Amino acid sequence: MTMTDREYEEQMLQHHIRAEESLVAATSAFADLLHLAETRDSGQIRRIAEFIAASYNSEGFKFDLLDLRVLDVAISDKILICLDCLRWAVSDLYRLVPDGNARIQAMIDRWGLRPKANG
Repeated sequence: MTMTDREYEEQMLQHHIRAEESLVAATSAFADLLHLAETRDSGQIRRIAEFIAASYNSEGFKFDLLDLRVLDVAISDKILICLDCLRWAVSDLYRLVPDGNARIQAMIDRWGLRPKANG
């Protein structure tokens, strides 16, 4: 069964709305996560830093999705919000915060994260 032009347009509009809503939610969530990674120090925060690094450069940095199980619910909820934004591919997360590129590079250095070798 094929869609009519009107059904297709409606579907595209709904996708656009969902993408924009995810962008708004992720802007706040990502800023909160980055702030924690910049200012706090614990095992849980290291996992946040690893997620941010992986969202910044997924080829070099990996994030184990099972780590969501050991994070506080509020923190894992923020990560899920960010993942939803990545799914819609509206924006790279680092672009959602002021000086995101430099801040994430500094955070990667602060936590001593190193890119994984490919292969």
